[in-house]
Amino acid sequence: MNGSEESARRARRNVVLTAAIAGLGGLLFGYDTGIIASALLFIKGDFALGSFAQGLVVAAVPIGAVGGAAIAGPAADTYGRRLMILISAVVFTVGALASAAAPGLGVLVVARVVIGVAIGLASAAAPVYISEVAPAESRGRLVTFFQLAVTVGILVAYLIGLAFNGIEGWRWMLGLGCVPALGLAFGMLRMPQSPRWLVMQGDDFAARAVLAKIRVDDPDTIDREIEEIEESVHEDAEPGSWSDLLKPAVKAALVVGIGLAVLQQVTGINTVIYYAPTIIEFTGVNSSAGSILAAVGVGIINVAFTIIAIRLLDQAGRRTLLMVGVSGMVVSLTALGAAFVGGGGSAIASVVAIVSLMTFVASFAISLGPIFWLLNAEIYPLGVRSKAAGLGTMANWTFNFIVSLTFLLLIEALGRAGAFWFYAAIGVLTLWFCWKYVPETKGKPLEEIEELFEERAGVKAAAPGPPDPGPLEPVG
Repeated sequence: MNGSEESARRARRNVVLTAAIAGLGGLLFGYDTGIIASALLFIKGDFALGSFAQGLVVAAVPIGAVGGAAIAGPAADTYGRRLMILISAVVFTVGALASAAAPGLGVLVVARVVIGVAIGLASAAAPVYISEVAPAESRGRLVTFFQLAVTVGILVAYLIGLAFNGIEGWRWMLGLGCVPALGLAFGMLRMPQSPRWLVMQGDDFAARAVLAKIRVDDPDTIDREIEEIEESVHEDAEPGSWSDLLKPAVKAALVVGIGLAVLQQVTGINTVIYYAPTIIEFTGVNSSAGSILAAVGVGIINVAFTIIAIRLLDQAGRRTLLMVGVSGMVVSLTALGAAFVGGGGSAIASVVAIVSLMTFVASFAISLGPIFWLLNAEIYPLGVRSKAAGLGTMANWTFNFIVSLTFLLLIEALGRAGAFWFYAAIGVLTLWFCWKYVPETKGKPLEEIEELFEERAGVKAAAPGPPDPGPLEPVG
C-alpha cells in the first residue's frame, strides 16, 4: 500500500469516527423519545395522570428543545459547534438523573424540559458539525449517522423498557439516559473543531490542521478546500448576522428547511414513536409487556431502514427517496386508520394495524426521518448555517410539541381512524411540497448548494443559461 492510499484510509477512518461520535447526540434524542413511550405506561398509573397530563409529560421535552435549538444557532457560531454538543451531553445527564428521582408530576415535567434543552442543542449543532467535517461525496451518509443514532436510541430504549417492565422500573428507564450522554461528553473532548467554523474565526492554520486529519493529506487539495470556504465566508457582507436570513437565497433555503421541519412532524411520526405501546394496546394487545415487545419490532424496522437510507442517499439522491418514502407513509396511515374503523379490536384489524405501523416507520426511515436533518444541515450559506439550521430545528421541535400534546386529544375528537386519516391527508400535502420545492443536493459541495439557492432566488447568474426562479424540475 502506497502513502496516498494509507492517507486516504486514515482520513476516511477519522472522518467516520468524528461523525459517529457527534452522532451520539442523536442517540440521546432517540433514547428519550423511545423510553418515554414505555415509561408512560407506568408513570400514568403511579402519578394518576389523565390524557392531558400524559401529553404534558411527553411534550415537556419538545418545549425545552425549542429553547435549546434557539440557543444553539448563535452560540454555535460564537463558541463552536463542538462545544454546543459537549454542553448538551452534560445538561442531558442532569435532566436524566432529575427525572428518575422525580417525586411527582411537577418535578418530572421540569426535568424533562431540561432534557429537552439538551436535545435541542444537540439536534441543532450535531448535524451541522458533521456536515462541515464530511467530504461532499459522503456527506449524505455521514450526516445520516445522526438519524441512525436516533433510531438506535429508540430501539435501545424499547429494549430497556421491556427489561424494566414494572411500576418502579420507569425510574431506571429514565435514569439510564445518562449513560450515552456521558459517552458523548467524553467522546467530543477528543474530536476536532469544524474546519469551516475555524475559517469563520480567521484561524486558517487550525482549519488546515483539521483538514489534514480528515482529508487526504495533500497540500493542494487542502488549499483548494480552504479557498472555497474562505470565498463562501467573504461573500457575506456581515457573516453570521441575523439580517442575512432575510437575503433572497437564504429565504429560499429556509422555505425548504422549515417546510420539511414542520411536515416531518405533522405527518405523525412521533405519535407512533412516543405512543407506540399505547397504539398497540388500542389494537387489543392487553399486556404492557406485549405492547412494549411489539414496539421493539417497530424500533428494529426503524434502524434497519435507516441503514438502507444511509446506503441510498448518496446514490439514489435525497429527492427520490423523499417521494418514495412519503408515498409509503400516506398508504400506511390510510391503512392504519382503516384498521380502527368501527373501533378495531378484531384479529384481522390488529394485524393490519401492526403491519401498517411497521410500513409507516419504514417509509419514514428512508425519507423524512434522515433527509430533513441532512438538508437542514447542508442547504444554508456558511455565514448563517448555524442560525438557519437552528430555526429549522426550532420549527421541528415546536411542531413535535404540538403533535405530541394533541395526539390523545385528537383521537378523542376524531376517533382513532379519523386521527390517522388526518395525518395521511397531511402526507399528501407533503408529497406536493417535496415535488415543488425540494432540490437534489446529492454529491454537491456545500458551497455549490449555496450557489444553487442563489440561482433560484435570481441573485446570481446560472452557468450556463439564465437563472430559473421557478420550481426545480422533478428528478426523473
